[in-house]
Amino acid sequence: MSSCTGSGTGALMLSSANAGSSSSSRASRSGSADGSWCSTTRRCTSTESSASSCDRTVTAAGLGSVPPVAAAQPSLPREVYVLSVVGGCVMLGLGLVLPVLPVYAATFGAGPTQIGALVALFALMRLATSPFCGRLGVRFGERRVLVAGLLLCAVSSALTAFAGSYGQLLVFRGLGGVGSVLFSVSALATLLAISPADQRGRASAVFEAGFLLGGICGPALGGLLALVALPAPFMAYAVLLLAAAVLTLAVLRTGRTAGAEPGRDVVGLSVLLRDRRYPVACLAALAQGWVLFGLRSALVPTVVVAWRHDVTWVGWAFTISAVVQALLIMPAGRVVDRAGRRPAMIAGTGVAAAAITALVFVDGYAWLVVLLSVYAAGSALLNAAPAALIGDVVAGRAGSGVAVFSMCTDVGAVVGPVVVGLIAERVSVPAAFGSGAVLLVVAFVASWTLTTVRPTRRS
Repeated sequence: MSSCTGSGTGALMLSSANAGSSSSSRASRSGSADGSWCSTTRRCTSTESSASSCDRTVTAAGLGSVPPVAAAQPSLPREVYVLSVVGGCVMLGLGLVLPVLPVYAATFGAGPTQIGALVALFALMRLATSPFCGRLGVRFGERRVLVAGLLLCAVSSALTAFAGSYGQLLVFRGLGGVGSVLFSVSALATLLAISPADQRGRASAVFEAGFLLGGICGPALGGLLALVALPAPFMAYAVLLLAAAVLTLAVLRTGRTAGAEPGRDVVGLSVLLRDRRYPVACLAALAQGWVLFGLRSALVPTVVVAWRHDVTWVGWAFTISAVVQALLIMPAGRVVDRAGRRPAMIAGTGVAAAAITALVFVDGYAWLVVLLSVYAAGSALLNAAPAALIGDVVAGRAGSGVAVFSMCTDVGAVVGPVVVGLIAERVSVPAAFGSGAVLLVVAFVASWTLTTVRPTRRS
């Protein structure tokens, strides 16, 4: 405790984090608004290396009642940025190969149906492998599974570059889908395990920012590499994945910073489902997968072409919305941590639902771009808030919690395009857009059932 002589006194209790392992007392000098000085004493007690509480009492001269002062937010763990870079490498590589894949498959005599099967197989293999990711993480640790996924994707991409037939291309693409889900589930589980509760929103935003930037830059670079040779983007992707695997091994070492090693507590899916936050987050993930891959990727291009615009206009619409999302993803992460998960979920699903609902009535390109950008703003919140909710529920424990959450997005990505296409053909295009709006509205209503609890470092 400390005191300063003056005409008035006020007490302010602050909470901060301390990584020490024993009680300690530290003295410092602090200044009041009028230039007078006083000493402060902080008594810190810690029972964990990652979270502790420190009660500081400050008595300032001449200030009367001192208003609460927000403590500076601690920086994110270094591993969060590493995972973001790794994710950026993965998405950059995917962006390199996706525009080239149909053209490359056509050189083996593949028609539109076979090319469609090649694209769908990747998502199907992700979906089929997802249920096993939790068990693999429990058995071997997410860090090892993450690296294995990166290496499997690298081998798959390199083999694709040297494929001699469509059948080989199909097999190698399927292996890439397996490696992709091993990486994505393990990376997210590791991210949530190493991030304190009051930083999970920002951590998820940084992680998603890497994916967004990679996805924006990849297609243009892939087109340039394809001018050299069609297999070149696949080899470049393999090199990127190998570099990402080396970076992961170098930084995410075994131990506490890895955040996901064998021997952690295991939580069952039945326990997670009893927590309201978990199904709400999974519902939001399903809606996101449905809208992004069913409506945006599968339906919007056909609508734009029907308006007598060429495919280039589709690319511009997607690029503009992606840039909007990239600009808003970091502020969205701060909102998730400071305002709480519930307000962020309500705002994200509400804005996204409004944008997709409005698409039902749009018949011009300019309004399409505007509404896709509005949806991107809501999607920025939905990239951070549901993942942070999952991290709060799982709380660093191993199991299938993250895998099932990821699986919900994949279900939307696989089922969404098929169902949306059927609705567009047999009913109408506005009705197809309405299917996504319904899912988002349901997620919006479900988000209201959450309780408003702002996470703290100790939680």
